Amino acid sequence: MYGFYRVATAVNRSTIANPNKNVKEIISLLKEAYSRDVSIVLFPELTLTGYTASDLFLNQMLLQAQNNSIKSILEESKNISTIAIIGVIILDKNRLYNSAMVIQNGEILGIVPKIYLPNRKEFYEKRQFNSGKDIRDRYITLFEKEIPFGIDILFKYQDILFGVEICEDLWAITPPSNSMASSGANLIFNLSASNELIGKAEYRRELVKTQSARCMGVYIYSSSGVGESTTDTVFGGHSIIAEYGSILVESDRFYMGNSLITADIDIERLNWLRLNESSYTDSDIEPFRVIDTKTTPKISKLDRYINPDPFVPSIYQDKEIRCREITDIQAHGLIKRMSVANIKRAVIGVSGGLDSTLALLSTHKAFNIMGWDSRDIIAITMGGFGTTSKTKSSAIDLCNSLGVTLREIDIKDISLKEFELIGHDIDDLSVTYENVQARARTSILMNVANRENGLVIGTGDLSEIALGWSTYNGDHMSAYSLNSGVPKTLIRYVIEYYKSNKKISHIIDNILNTPISPELLPHKDDKITQKTEDIIGSYRLNDFFLYHFIKYGAKPSKILFLAQIAFRDEFSRDEIKKWLKSFIWRFFTQQFKRSCMPDGPKVGTISLSPRADWKMPSDADMEVWLEDLV
Repeated sequence: MYGFYRVATAVNRSTIANPNKNVKEIISLLKEAYSRDVSIVLFPELTLTGYTASDLFLNQMLLQAQNNSIKSILEESKNISTIAIIGVIILDKNRLYNSAMVIQNGEILGIVPKIYLPNRKEFYEKRQFNSGKDIRDRYITLFEKEIPFGIDILFKYQDILFGVEICEDLWAITPPSNSMASSGANLIFNLSASNELIGKAEYRRELVKTQSARCMGVYIYSSSGVGESTTDTVFGGHSIIAEYGSILVESDRFYMGNSLITADIDIERLNWLRLNESSYTDSDIEPFRVIDTKTTPKISKLDRYINPDPFVPSIYQDKEIRCREITDIQAHGLIKRMSVANIKRAVIGVSGGLDSTLALLSTHKAFNIMGWDSRDIIAITMGGFGTTSKTKSSAIDLCNSLGVTLREIDIKDISLKEFELIGHDIDDLSVTYENVQARARTSILMNVANRENGLVIGTGDLSEIALGWSTYNGDHMSAYSLNSGVPKTLIRYVIEYYKSNKKISHIIDNILNTPISPELLPHKDDKITQKTEDIIGSYRLNDFFLYHFIKYGAKPSKILFLAQIAFRDEFSRDEIKKWLKSFIWRFFTQQFKRSCMPDGPKVGTISLSPRADWKMPSDADMEVWLEDLV
């Protein structure tokens, strides 16, 4: 299903040194995972014996009991296609190894030994175990079968390639998962026995999250629970599933029973992110044996939150930090441009809309940072045939509140003169009617900037740039495009943040509650008649499309699938499909505007600058993308 797979972590009710009891819990959890369409389930370190058995590991009775229990798991799982990763003791060449055993359909696929053995404070694994650091290309005989054994093993199923490391391996300076990931592994499983100390859970959580980001993959972590010995330390059964720097799901610690948590992971996205982001492809590929697995359960229904606003921070507490960061990037980008050009004034067209509001606020911030006079910000309202009193008054009130220089220039006369010169009928409300006004506004801004030795600030945003929703050589052009890295949904988010400023909060409310419009067509009774989202679709939809299309090159059919989940209460499938086709058409046909767009600061991970982030021929054909939606 579009590269989605379900994975799980299981923490069994553990009895120390009694594999016979533990195997019942393991089988119960494995069957539950299978019933929930889980492809791979991970158990804690030394699952069958318990991690804290200590010197009992050196007693042959425990090893014999464990191996008998493994036979039980193999027998009980013959008809279970879910892959299970369990922690076991392996005896080979008179040495014991703390290992991970990978099982599917009653067969052992391979065994991976632990490399880094903690041997300090409350941990003393070297007392019983040996490091597997030198074990490569080896097989061991177990239950009369030759089993691949070593740290050079990866397991493959369709577009999944997963590796296994054990507890301390993650905490080492160079985790084995680094080389696994650089060699193609997109899932890393970690069987762990991490005890609970003050503050350790937070550190553990951050470690797992960070490693998933570093590996550009999914990191699945399962740790021993409260059934472990409490002689000297306590275990909480902490389980975490993280995908590319985000925690998808996390268990409650200190749960007294069996625990199983699942997450639906997007492998297709991760694989393409590796092509689209970072220097992943420059990393070294190391020799690994790849073991093919059998078919695993398919997800019948996706159980994953799909964010309808992927550009907008999801954690409200981060709002002040994020908004400050966005406006800092904009402000300092402008400061550099003006300082190098030795220009002291900024010229900006203000309309009372979202885009010009953010551009004005960030320009004002730049002047405050530098101690420049706000009156050297020349804000110009340029009323046309569609300008309403509400938007005009919002623009004027904001300028007055910020203490910038405000000028009002009506463009109707100059537009009428141009209509006359080119022979355009005033009653013909076609694109020429609109573009004459848009270009008149830009011409005025450029000419004022020349006269005042100022810099024209562009207000067009990333969403408009993607859709080509601008007039070529009109609002498409400026000396510095301040909003070019900020999509519309994020602009709204940042402007909402400014409501905390009581001086302008009522103005911000008015702006936020005004329909988005270029106001180029005549209004009716001072009401906006030209609503942008009626023409090009919801900006929330378009930003959703843009994010998935650019971030990891998602196919249109997958974008449609995801959008149906994200917007299931707002838009029908047919509506989403209609606007997705529109997005694709506009994105391809309007590339020529992006090919010559002005400079502007990159704010998030997505930019459409032709000089850096997005290079595309202006005459590319869109047919194969549209065919994917048939």
